[in-house]
Amino acid sequence: MVLKRELTGRGARLSVCSLTMAIVLLSTTAGRSGNAQSGTGQPATAQTAPDFPAKDWQMVSPESEGYSSKKLEALRAWLAAGPTTAMVIVVHGHIIFSYGDTAKVSKIASVRKSILSMLYGKYQANKTIDLDKTVDELGLAEADKPFLPIEKTATLFQLLCGRSGIYMLQGNVSPDKDLIEASEPRRGSEPPGMYFHYNDWDFNAAGTAFEKATGKNIYDALQSDLAVPIGMQDFDRAKQVKIPHDGQVHPEYAMYLSTRDMARLGLLMLRNGNWNGKQVIPVDWVQGSTGVWTPFEEMNPPYLRALGAPERWGFGLMWWVWDAHPYAGDRYFLPFQGAFEARGTAGQYITVLPARDMVLVHKVYIDVYPQPAVDQEQWDTITNMAISAACSGPCK
Repeated sequence: MVLKRELTGRGARLSVCSLTMAIVLLSTTAGRSGNAQSGTGQPATAQTAPDFPAKDWQMVSPESEGYSSKKLEALRAWLAAGPTTAMVIVVHGHIIFSYGDTAKVSKIASVRKSILSMLYGKYQANKTIDLDKTVDELGLAEADKPFLPIEKTATLFQLLCGRSGIYMLQGNVSPDKDLIEASEPRRGSEPPGMYFHYNDWDFNAAGTAFEKATGKNIYDALQSDLAVPIGMQDFDRAKQVKIPHDGQVHPEYAMYLSTRDMARLGLLMLRNGNWNGKQVIPVDWVQGSTGVWTPFEEMNPPYLRALGAPERWGFGLMWWVWDAHPYAGDRYFLPFQGAFEARGTAGQYITVLPARDMVLVHKVYIDVYPQPAVDQEQWDTITNMAISAACSGPCK
């Protein structure tokens, strides 16, 4: 299977995840080639900092990248008033803002799903993984809940899209406990490919499918295919542990990473899968997986398409994708044009803004109770404060 990223029109997207498609590549501005490093012990300037971090990230002055230190200090004060554990802002491959303990390793919640999508790229390209295989062919059925005839035809591609039409609720779920599960359609009511519902069963089953197809443990692949090639500083294979889901055969492939290592992953995606000259993830996959496979108006549960909200996020292949048509090269007009993000419970984010050549990473330590949280509305505020920290004229 190959992928097509929609450029115009919406009607064809209604059953887009049930079709085999051709890829459309969208060129984005390549990263700079500079690799000089500063040895002064002081914040480097954009001219002396590397465009990819070596063993460690280097800070540059915000003004060297066209951003205001005073405005970013206002953001720092805003973060200090809430539960944020750590945050970094990367512009043109350089850190211009750092808050909290960026080396602290903690659970990244559903950000794991976007990272699994990154892992899929290599194996889809070399045909180890066939995205057209059905869930029945892959042996993904629950032990006590065999697939309905309509569910058997769902493909691996549709799992990645969140459009499998497979809903494995354990029973009545209170909206107060889980609004996502409480709003799931009944089993057999939606044909594969035709309906999006943010559904952990799809994404956890995609983890099992990855391991079946590749013969690799997800965490071993994370180490060999991503952590080592991009030099993740804090990755610890021993900390990566799966969490069983009650009544389901597919576990949560929980991941535990640091903020600064999440920033490396965001920069890798911003650079179309290329890390300092080495193609770690195929360009085709980066472009296809961050395309709009489910437009904003088809998002479910319904609160994901609230018209009064300031954001318009659709969905790609386990990535949240800004639903506005992308433009090639330098023809970006608005900060969110072409944007995509990984997000997890309570405030875990990797947000990539190609229009600004920017990556934002945010963490909240969630392994405590009661669980602190930065919600989507607050993240919108943080993101816009970071974007608006750009100098309106020459930085002083």
